[in-house]
Amino acid sequence: MATVNDMTDLYAIVNLKTPLDADLETARSRVAGHVGLPVEEILNLRVVKQSIDARKSPRLYWVRKLEFETRRPLATPLPRDVAVIERSALDIPTPASLTVRVPRRSMTEPAVVVGAGPAGLFAALALGEAGARAVLLERGKPVDTRMRDIGRLRSHGVLDPESNVCFGEGGAGAYTDGKLYTRVKHPYVRYVMRRFVDFQAPERILVDAHPHLGTDKLVRIVKRMRERIVETGVETRFQARVARVLVDKGRIRGVRLASGEEIATGKVILAIGHSARDTLQQLCEDGVAIEPKAFAVGVRVEHPQVMINLGQYGVARPDKALGAASYQLTRQVADEAMGRRGVYSFCMCPGGFIVPSPTELDRMAVNGMSNANRSTPFANSGVVVQVEPDDLRRRGFPDTPLIGVAFQRQLENAAFRAVQRPYAAPAARIDDFLANRAGAELASTNFRPGVEPADLRSILPPWIAEPLAEGLRAFSRKIKGYDSAAGNMLAVESRTSSPIRVTRGPDLQSVNVAGLYPVGEGAGYAGGIVSAAVDGLKAAESILGSL
Repeated sequence: MATVNDMTDLYAIVNLKTPLDADLETARSRVAGHVGLPVEEILNLRVVKQSIDARKSPRLYWVRKLEFETRRPLATPLPRDVAVIERSALDIPTPASLTVRVPRRSMTEPAVVVGAGPAGLFAALALGEAGARAVLLERGKPVDTRMRDIGRLRSHGVLDPESNVCFGEGGAGAYTDGKLYTRVKHPYVRYVMRRFVDFQAPERILVDAHPHLGTDKLVRIVKRMRERIVETGVETRFQARVARVLVDKGRIRGVRLASGEEIATGKVILAIGHSARDTLQQLCEDGVAIEPKAFAVGVRVEHPQVMINLGQYGVARPDKALGAASYQLTRQVADEAMGRRGVYSFCMCPGGFIVPSPTELDRMAVNGMSNANRSTPFANSGVVVQVEPDDLRRRGFPDTPLIGVAFQRQLENAAFRAVQRPYAAPAARIDDFLANRAGAELASTNFRPGVEPADLRSILPPWIAEPLAEGLRAFSRKIKGYDSAAGNMLAVESRTSSPIRVTRGPDLQSVNVAGLYPVGEGAGYAGGIVSAAVDGLKAAESILGSL
């Protein structure tokens, strides 16, 4: 194959459809015919982005964006789906924080990063590789030790409130599937993907339209990231919960750990994740500006993967290249107060597991995950209903910044009390829930530590349960059998996103506490691994720019 050089012209073609079994040579022929050149003049053809078109199942197609080169310019005007590319557009942008070295002696105090989820890890990585003094504090345990604590919860119903699916190295994303899809349009998205590949993620994540690592791969990647962060000189500490940020005259002066130790600093990146409710409470008491925002709650549904494959692909067992089928479903339902209320699938996990994800004793929550091969017999997804702060005010919840947290806790407490065994999941067959009847039988499931039949309408209030039921009926019109006895609903899916926003300005600092940089999902500014990582990078860059 010809090599890239400045004597060739570079183009992209979008939405090129080819059968799943078609190789790049077939695509090359299609491209050549489309642009009017001999096949041999299409050089260095490469896939930039690809997704599956299953609208005519069981006939399935790749829809791809490809880049290619030619030794002579294409005739103009170009076809509508072909565009010239400047070679500079191929460069993966590097944050300035990684191109400017900061002498450590220029910092009298370290920057402190609170939380080792994606936002915190990428922030610490950027600070460390720039040469800045930094400390990374994580309330939970390292990723491998954390795995054992999650195992005890799943096997024996024993919860460690500081080491679980939400708390620990890697954050909630490490044990909830490793999806890298994001709607964020920012140049750092490509940078984040490339760094994942540097830490031995598969290169296909650079081209897949919906990239996925899987929990088993992500935990190893996170460990390699930590090793690199330590190598750069960042002090990294686990089981170091920040109990309080210390503020003096509207400016950060340090953090206090649960142990009583204080670390003096004028720069704190707050990347605490969406479940650090104790930290949020303390921030509120200390007067840090926080506002409630919309979120969603509901259940986790589970079906046989074969049913989803048939509904989406028209085949029960697709070939390896295709993988287990996924779905994304939405429905707007009528609502007396809002006019319309959204019901949608969330964090769909083909070939995966439902996992217990509580962080507080005597409260129960569930989430989903899958490993890289997505090979279990079950598909699961959150099916959740939109919640606005006004919904809760109208129903008598105290009008505080943490009004959404109060509602989450109410649901999780009801779910815990609905079963006999600690951290078993209250569950119902979908057909029983829709018929509003108590069912003693459940469909097959792989959930551990176990499920117990329960009346989910006693857990979910009517203004959540009724839109949820309407959404499920609508989804069954898109995927045959979705509302049948083959599917279970497990309660409660309450951690879809943070119900608050720590208010910040354009410089990413808190609007009323200088030096405090709230970032990621927990602060209300991200919705997944990649967007959180991008947010952490932006905060690190802001700090380094100030130095």
